[in-house]
Amino acid sequence: MSKREIVIKRKTKETQVEVKLNLDGSGEYSIDTPVGFLNHMLEIFSSQGLFDLDIKAKDKQVFDEHHIVEDVSIVLGETFAKALGDKQGINRYGFFILPMDEVLATVAVDFSGRYTFRLDCQFTREKVGDLPTELVYDFWDAFAQNAKMNLQIKVENGRNDHHKIEAIFKAVARAARMAAEFDKRLDNGIPSTKGKL
Repeated sequence: MSKREIVIKRKTKETQVEVKLNLDGSGEYSIDTPVGFLNHMLEIFSSQGLFDLDIKAKDKQVFDEHHIVEDVSIVLGETFAKALGDKQGINRYGFFILPMDEVLATVAVDFSGRYTFRLDCQFTREKVGDLPTELVYDFWDAFAQNAKMNLQIKVENGRNDHHKIEAIFKAVARAARMAAEFDKRLDNGIPSTKGKL
């Protein structure tokens, strides 16, 4: 199997984003965006998923954090879609239940080629570090749309919004890693009765 490595660049009037992804990496990362807490979460995502990630992003016009957070997630989702290619031999489905101190995050993914997204999580703070908590929804929604996947996230318990967000990034990474890995029993087949995803 060839390495599933992709580089995508996206330039708009608002942002400039470049993402390099190796799905079959070892969790090496270099993350540089203007949003420090997002950088930390993407480092965790890379480490837990064993995805090699190199992300460079900057604002051309600084209004707030929304443009950069959403544009990074758009490009990250696109790299996943392209790296997975025709999805021959992958598990397709992945899930993970992750405890993060008092928080319990459950994530299920399906690289089906069809978009569905749900986030069941309540935040009590406006921001964690420099990341508005409302943008956690926007990040994973844009990621799921552009990765062409079904992404379901549920967070239970929790008094600490930092723990909730970290649990989400870790659990999505682990579930996506499982779904993207190859199933030896499929012998390069497509994991669908349709023969195509």
